[in-house]
Amino acid sequence: MSNEIQKVGPSVKTSALAVVLPSSHNHAEKPEKFNGMDFKRWQQKMLFYITTLNLAHILKAYPPGPGDTIKTMATSDAWNQSDILCRNYILNSLSDALYNVYSPIQTAKALWESLDKKYRTEDAGTKKFIVGRFLDYKMVDSKTVISQVQELQLILHEIHAEKMELSESFQVAAVIEKLPPSWKDFKNYLKHKRKEMGLEDLIVRLRIEEDNRRADKNSGSIMKAKANIVEKESRNNKKRKHSGEGSSQGNSKKSKEFKGKCFNCNKQGHRTVDCRSRNGQGNQKKRARLRHT
Repeated sequence: MSNEIQKVGPSVKTSALAVVLPSSHNHAEKPEKFNGMDFKRWQQKMLFYITTLNLAHILKAYPPGPGDTIKTMATSDAWNQSDILCRNYILNSLSDALYNVYSPIQTAKALWESLDKKYRTEDAGTKKFIVGRFLDYKMVDSKTVISQVQELQLILHEIHAEKMELSESFQVAAVIEKLPPSWKDFKNYLKHKRKEMGLEDLIVRLRIEEDNRRADKNSGSIMKAKANIVEKESRNNKKRKHSGEGSSQGNSKKSKEFKGKCFNCNKQGHRTVDCRSRNGQGNQKKRARLRHT
């Protein structure tokens, strides 16, 4: 019996060493905590993380059956140790609220299947939600067309991730139909093209068209600014011309002024006919005549 134990001894050590503890660099690959949203993405990241820790087999197989041999006991202990590690890695990747809900589950396999059963059923309803987002999406003139096409591509990617296949011809027609109102003429041009084009070809055409529109808009604004400058300069020239004419008229008036001497008051600058003092003397004579009469 002692000989049998000695023979089995190395195998016990070998099976015990089969449990590979995770290295420190693997912790950097740990996904964010699952809070009940985007289960499929979290599940894929978590499965990859567990795979890097050599624990993914715990989620697919059942523990070894009961036995009384030392080899079976060692294998069972190794399995239990791996199961504890795997279960706690999954629990620690859940939010605090979900941790409290799923912590009573004893094995990693049962925990994984419970999460999959609950949240995959809920994800089934997201298919209708994604399709609704795609159908309701409308492009607007306030944003660039290329950025909106990229948003539409993300929705299409989510649809394909849900295994709902859409032909490329349908995708091209949908993108054309969702172009903004200011692109009506270009939309009609694309609709009447007989040659089939792929989605990438359509994106290239849209990018070229948008660049041309942007260039035309910039050149139009530059021409408008130049027109405003020319109009302003012409107004300034007219003002200068009018001011020059006014000054010349004033100078001509001054040149036409009488520079001789008045014979009535003996002052320069006006004629005798225009003399104020003479007008005053005439009024005094009229008053004197009226008194005599």
